[in-house]
Amino acid sequence: ALEDPGGGPARREGGSFKAELWTSCCGSREMKLHCEVEVVSRHLPALGMRNRGKGVRAVLSLCQQTPGSQLRPRAGGERGGPRPTCLVICTMRDKRGTRYELKENIEQFFTKFMDEGKATVRLKEPPVDICLSKANSSSLKSFLSAVRLAHRGCNIEIPLSTFTPVKTSEFEKFKTKMVITSKKDYPLSKNFPYSLEHLQTSYCGLVRVDMRMLCLKNLRKLDLSHNHIKKLPATIGDLIHLQELNLSDNHLESFSVALCQSTLQKSLRSLDLSKNKIKALPVQFCQLRELTDLNLDDNELIRFPFKIGQLTNLRFLSAARNKLPFLPSEFQNLCLEYLDLFGNTFEQPEALPVIMLQTPLTLLESSARAMLYNRIPYASHIIPFHLCQDLDTAKTCVCGRFCLSCFIQGTTTMNLHSVAHTVVLVDNMGGTEAPIISYFCSLACYVNSCDMLK
Repeated sequence: ALEDPGGGPARREGGSFKAELWTSCCGSREMKLHCEVEVVSRHLPALGMRNRGKGVRAVLSLCQQTPGSQLRPRAGGERGGPRPTCLVICTMRDKRGTRYELKENIEQFFTKFMDEGKATVRLKEPPVDICLSKANSSSLKSFLSAVRLAHRGCNIEIPLSTFTPVKTSEFEKFKTKMVITSKKDYPLSKNFPYSLEHLQTSYCGLVRVDMRMLCLKNLRKLDLSHNHIKKLPATIGDLIHLQELNLSDNHLESFSVALCQSTLQKSLRSLDLSKNKIKALPVQFCQLRELTDLNLDDNELIRFPFKIGQLTNLRFLSAARNKLPFLPSEFQNLCLEYLDLFGNTFEQPEALPVIMLQTPLTLLESSARAMLYNRIPYASHIIPFHLCQDLDTAKTCVCGRFCLSCFIQGTTTMNLHSVAHTVVLVDNMGGTEAPIISYFCSLACYVNSCDMLK
């Protein structure tokens, strides 16, 4: 997808273009951009070679060429008129930078992922693609708007950089990790470096998530442990690269459905919710299917999401010292490496089943079972919202079919070694068994499973 890099922020004024958004990452009015750059030669595939596919930290600047530094004009190029603008890419290894002429020298802009801080500028001569990543999205838009003006040969009415080597201090703005463990070190008057990939702000007395953190689009690890946070903003789900989220030792009472249905579904691998006040997790929590590590220790959990078996990538699960009376039947579908359920208030299995069967089935029950069995899509704009909630919380029979309010409920015990390689003892008596609750959609399913239910 190709589009105007700045989303059209430039306008014609007195025979020249003047941009409306001229902000750079460092806050000055100099046309500079801090990002990662990879210069890919389009000749490499023809030679049977591949580029290494990894960008390096760089400072990009727009410079007006002086007579002594002017690049040799291409065939047919103009010799008179204003001095052309060129793009200079400086890295730690090459602080003087590599220059690329821009006037009538850009073949295409690729800006589909500009909101993620990514873009590509394809030059005609030399035949290279300049791939930009990990840039501040607003600064990237402004910078590419200026690049487009330079390509058109228009005057850019802002101060341009001069041909001077970039200082090492410029590259220090590429900070990728920041650890803050006290209130006095917490930044109040300045923003977090936009290039951060790992941010820890522990023991800072935060009562809410700082919204400035949610602008860090490169963030992969966010540690907000040991604070006083009571509620999470849904916009945490906008951190599309977030893989690790540590919320241990806060005052959380819930984990919202909005977060479960955000882009965290595709990115989140590790979640630590230990030492909070969470009583239950929504059934939509099981849509975070990339989770491999989940810590729920020292909460007030009275149940697991009954579709927890859908977390097929989960390998580490710890929910010690909660108030779990039993485990859901889909718990048996997990395949864990480590499991800790010590200190829960597990109950003894009921001797008799709970029978809630109806014959014949109600129209609601029959239609709900048919929809779920045939995987017919549904949403609140198709059917009433309360029916969507009923379908979302439908119970799964041991046979794999579904039931809403018409079922038989039975409890038994399971050895936790059947789902985990390493199991922490459930109690001080050396036990590794826990009660599990099962549902049966019909009397036939119950009878067929009666050997399992004592």
